[in-house]
Amino acid sequence: MKALSRLQSIVFAAGALLMLAGAIMGMMAPQVAPWIFAIGALAYTAMQFCQRYQGDNITIRRLSRIMLLSDVLLIGVAAMMFADYRNPFQLEYLTWLRYIHNNWVVVLLLTAIIQLYTVYRIDAELRKEAKKP
Repeated sequence: MKALSRLQSIVFAAGALLMLAGAIMGMMAPQVAPWIFAIGALAYTAMQFCQRYQGDNITIRRLSRIMLLSDVLLIGVAAMMFADYRNPFQLEYLTWLRYIHNNWVVVLLLTAIIQLYTVYRIDAELRKEAKKP
């Protein structure tokens, strides 16, 4: 995997912390939480897109694509958080959004599980690849 620069690592960690804060604040401050989560998700996703795999191991490539799919789901979670708390533009054709109530929590849980799985599997595959002569 391509290593992130120091600034990119800081943005990556800040994005993760903002997502955590936004998810926790979803219970306490529902008007602010989607904004904080969305900013964190965008920063986190952008840094994972910068972290590309340059090798030819098919397993790591597949896991990287799965991880990028879960990043897109994180952006979807942010959109679902906005839809859960209010219709941001008060448009009548968006009234179906009111039926998405706390479903973002389920999608966030699935995304977290996918992220954990891919991170540990990619790490194991990279270690295996490094041990090859």
